[in-house]
Amino acid sequence: MDQRTEIASLGEFGLIEHLTKNIEINNASTLLGVGDDAAVIDHFGRQTVLSTDLLIEGIHFDLSYTPLKHLGYKSVVVNLSDIYAMNAVPTQILLSIGFSNRYSLEALDEFYAGVYAACETYKVDLIGGDTSSSQKGFIISVTAIGEVAPDSFVKRSGAQENDLICVSGELGSAFLGLTLLEREKKIFEETGSQPDLEGQAHIVRRLLKPEARKDIIEYFTEAEILPSSMIDLSDGLSSDLLHICNQSKMGCVLYEDKIPFNEEAKEFAYKLQLDPTACALSGGEDYELLFTVAQADYDKIKVNPSISIIGYIAPESEGKHLITRGGNKHKLIAQGWNHLNK
Repeated sequence: MDQRTEIASLGEFGLIEHLTKNIEINNASTLLGVGDDAAVIDHFGRQTVLSTDLLIEGIHFDLSYTPLKHLGYKSVVVNLSDIYAMNAVPTQILLSIGFSNRYSLEALDEFYAGVYAACETYKVDLIGGDTSSSQKGFIISVTAIGEVAPDSFVKRSGAQENDLICVSGELGSAFLGLTLLEREKKIFEETGSQPDLEGQAHIVRRLLKPEARKDIIEYFTEAEILPSSMIDLSDGLSSDLLHICNQSKMGCVLYEDKIPFNEEAKEFAYKLQLDPTACALSGGEDYELLFTVAQADYDKIKVNPSISIIGYIAPESEGKHLITRGGNKHKLIAQGWNHLNK
């Protein structure tokens, strides 16, 4: 039988010491980490970027099909993605958790193994946080801190007329992974049948263990590209592109046939009788970067195989439209994922 250590046997300070005993510091900017009343960081003349996220069991994740190690990894990555979306480099995180007594010390160790794996992959330091008991379920709060060269941060509001709309990676796969896992959960609850993931490891991984696009930010530095606007894709392409347009007071033209898909995921969407374009527009949780650049950067963008040009920024008076594969023009509407309506 697996060992189960009750968390109450350690007490709060014993728990914090247990969970943080193997922390290694990656960044010179981390002057003082876990173990005092507050952490101390110094970014040596660079500007500081901060972002925070709250993840609640039953709203943002379902532990019936989410391994705790994956959850720890994803909790960090989704926050780092927000820092990259500012054209910044993440350096530290603060992590707070609330958990009910159904969680053992071994369960928290699994979760933290994922947290530390993400910290190692992205070279960020865990420098503090808090733990608390919760009456129900698991609650996670992560704050990410990053640094950027003075005035090189990129906002959502800087898109200019005729800028190219670009996106990294592929879209819609995470939503398909969620659809598949939710389907199998329902079948299991109704019949007891073991889940059949139909060999769809890619889309399941895109949901449970996403990666933040550190490589794209590194490419911007290397190629001397400064996007005019940027956002990370957490709510679906339509909602997030509309955030850029609305905050920049611009319109847009988006081409359906330019939206990047994983071919295997696309075929699976058809099998489920889902439209891959709808999955990309409304699905969310892709954690790719959506950004705009001046046309002068076209040659630098087109040589990067991880970036697709999917449209252009238009005057606000021309509206926000999707041009379908058949050449029809549709108004772009926000139908993204809304955690408040779940």
